[in-house]
Amino acid sequence: MPKPKKRGSNHQRGAGGQPRNVQPFSDEDASIETMSHCSGFSDPASFTEDGPEVDEEATQEDLEYKLKGFIDLTLDKSAKTRQTALESLKSAFSSKILYEFVMERRMTLTDSIERCIKKGKSDEQCAAAGLACLLCVQMGSGIESEEIFKTLGPLLKKIVCDGTASIQARQACVTCLGICCFIVTDDITELYSTMECLENIFTKAYQRDTNGVSSTHNTVLHISALLAWTLLLTICPVNEVKKKIEMHLHKLPSLLSCDDLNMRIAAGETLALLFELARETDADFFYEDMELLTEKLRALATDGNKHRAKVDKRKQRSVFRDVLRAVEERDFPTEMVKFGPERMYIDCWVKKQTYDTFKEILGSGMQYHLQSNDFLRNVFELGPPVMLDAATLKTMKISRFERHLYNSAAFKARTKARSKCRDKRADVGEFF
Repeated sequence: MPKPKKRGSNHQRGAGGQPRNVQPFSDEDASIETMSHCSGFSDPASFTEDGPEVDEEATQEDLEYKLKGFIDLTLDKSAKTRQTALESLKSAFSSKILYEFVMERRMTLTDSIERCIKKGKSDEQCAAAGLACLLCVQMGSGIESEEIFKTLGPLLKKIVCDGTASIQARQACVTCLGICCFIVTDDITELYSTMECLENIFTKAYQRDTNGVSSTHNTVLHISALLAWTLLLTICPVNEVKKKIEMHLHKLPSLLSCDDLNMRIAAGETLALLFELARETDADFFYEDMELLTEKLRALATDGNKHRAKVDKRKQRSVFRDVLRAVEERDFPTEMVKFGPERMYIDCWVKKQTYDTFKEILGSGMQYHLQSNDFLRNVFELGPPVMLDAATLKTMKISRFERHLYNSAAFKARTKARSKCRDKRADVGEFF
């Protein structure tokens, strides 16, 4: 009796090697190619032990072949195919540095993005706007990025101000507009124009109906516009910062009463950032309604409303404890971010706002870009990328046996500590 044929034969591959049959860019592709591409400055823990050598040149050629196929597919007649291609390009751009590849094809990519935003539906517009952000992140703050923004900026503003467009598309275009302007704009007039466009969106959240309850319609759009505006405020000249603080500092507290948790958090973090900027620009800064504001913040930091979910209450309390400390005590809880052999300390609200914005668009690729993206390293004042040769990486690498011993010891210590806390006989005297 003949044996059945095994699965996984060459029939899975598309005939003729046409670009349409190129598989989407996967997380596995990203991890393998990233490791081989930046082996000089990757996290030593990411290297496999005694693994086979990778042909970096062949891997890079294979990746570029895939990406060329995706770029071609952004012109496909099928909306689903175009969207898949855009998402695959986004995945690749967020997980790798492809400066030379992008530089050679920036005009083609810009034209594809422009066409998808103009003619596509909501999901396709969102994917195209996200790709535009990543394209500017790849290019950095140069003349080429300015040309991209000059082409896409007016279109993004048009979508943002179009009340007939979907909320998701407008939200994506708002975020793209803020990030691209932050990256490329040297023209102060364009910066002010973009901020004014964003203000026209989020200031509508200040309006209240006759019952005194803020409207929840378009809330996600207002949140994105407020966060994008706050990001741009961090690069404004001192005089403009003072004007914006005078204009919005008395109105923003009204958003703390919004029914939407994310809006309350966005408003609280923006207030903390405004107070930080105000005190930097004016040592004698005084806020008249400080007592009323601190009461609101303290109520949110200790909120026990039973009608809200426990997860939401915990998140709100955590954020507003930090906001209250910033407003009352001028304090910020320093956070440490690890990437490879380096460490970065987030020690102010301006830095936190910037980090959170780029982490939102780069996702899991944020650490890799912090290691090797010159633009982001300049933004966070990290200096040039740290180059480590293979010998240094080998000395830094921990053996598998040592990792096993360390994990076993940590597990035993954690189990003992938890057992003591769970023991009913522990600290009995405190309850009587």
